[in-house]
Amino acid sequence: MSEDAGPGEPPVDPPDRGKPIGRRVVLSVLALGAAGIVTGRTISDALAKIAEHDPTGLLNVLPFGDNFRYYSVTGSVPVADPATYRLGVTGLVETERRYSLTDLAALPQTDIVADFQCVTGWRVPDVAWSGIRLSTILAASGVKPQAKALRFVSFDGVYTESLTLDQARNPDMIVALRMLNGPVTHDHGGPVRLYAAPMYGYKSIKWLSEIQLVDRVEPGYWEGFGYSIDGWVGQSNGRNDAPTT
Repeated sequence: MSEDAGPGEPPVDPPDRGKPIGRRVVLSVLALGAAGIVTGRTISDALAKIAEHDPTGLLNVLPFGDNFRYYSVTGSVPVADPATYRLGVTGLVETERRYSLTDLAALPQTDIVADFQCVTGWRVPDVAWSGIRLSTILAASGVKPQAKALRFVSFDGVYTESLTLDQARNPDMIVALRMLNGPVTHDHGGPVRLYAAPMYGYKSIKWLSEIQLVDRVEPGYWEGFGYSIDGWVGQSNGRNDAPTT
C-alpha cells in the first residue's frame, strides 16, 4: 500500500488486494464515509484500513477529509524489524554504507512542516516531518563524478522511485524517520521513507531500503503508468504554491 500511489487503479490488472468485500460491508462503510465528513480522523483511519483489502477500488473515492488515503501496490508488505533494519547507500559512491535506525537517528535532523499533495487532487495540509536531508546522506558517502541520479528501492519488492542528483540536493528532500509527531509507522512507510516535499506524493517512496547512485535517471514504478518523472507540485491540479527549489 502507498499513500498517493495512483488515481484509483493503474491501467493494468491490479495485484490481489484481498478477499472481495460483501454488499452489506460496502453499504456500512459508505455510511461511515458520510459520517467521517463530520467526525474526522478516527472514522477516516478505520475506512483507510478497510480500503487496503477492497479490490473494487470503491473505498478510495470515499470522503476521508484532510487525511491520508492508502493504495495497494503489492498485496502486503512485511514489517521491518527495527533491530535489523538497514538503509543501504550503494552504487556510484566513494563509500557504500548501511545505516541502522540508531545510525540514522545520530545524523543531523531537519524538521519540515508541509502539505502532502497527491497527484489525484487530495492533500493533507501541514504535516510535520523530521529526518535527514538527502544531501547529508550523499555527502557522507561521497558521490562519484559519473553519478547523475538516485534510484530508491522499497522493501515491498516492487516500488521504486528516482530523483536527479540536483533534485536530491534540494533542502526539502529528506529521509524521514518521523511524521505526524511520532516515528514513521509501518502503514505510513516506516521505519524509514522518503519525503520529497516539493513533489507529488508518489515520489515519496515508502518502506525505503536502498538508495542507489546511478549514471542516469531510471523511471520509477508509477512513471511506468505515465506519471511525470519530475513530479513537481503545481504542474497539475491548479496548485501554484509548491515549495521553492
